[in-house]
Amino acid sequence: MTNQLLLSASTLNGNDVKNAQGESLGHVKDIMLDTANNRVAYYVLSFGGLLELGDKLFAIPPEAMKLNTTDKCFILNIDKARLKNAEGFNKDQWPNMADTTFRSNLYQHYGMTDRFAA
Repeated sequence: MTNQLLLSASTLNGNDVKNAQGESLGHVKDIMLDTANNRVAYYVLSFGGLLELGDKLFAIPPEAMKLNTTDKCFILNIDKARLKNAEGFNKDQWPNMADTTFRSNLYQHYGMTDRFAA
């Protein structure tokens, strides 16, 4: 029998997100679940702004986020400039992951392959 480390999704909200160089990229605002397929659809990254004002939100493919349990943060291997150029969204208009064009562009931007693409 192997030991598994289980975490509550609610404990991950608010976790810092850093890149491989240790630069702060923001924090996890939310985790969106694909209930039809029983998996994480994307992480919502909040970047920029001050005290949640003027921040930009980004959908991040779950495959791009690596949990660092030692430092209690996520690692997203992308530099700040590339993140700033990513397609973001605002709090009143969230992305539609069922839109295959959006989804394909999202995964491509983060250098990931969508293993669930139709």
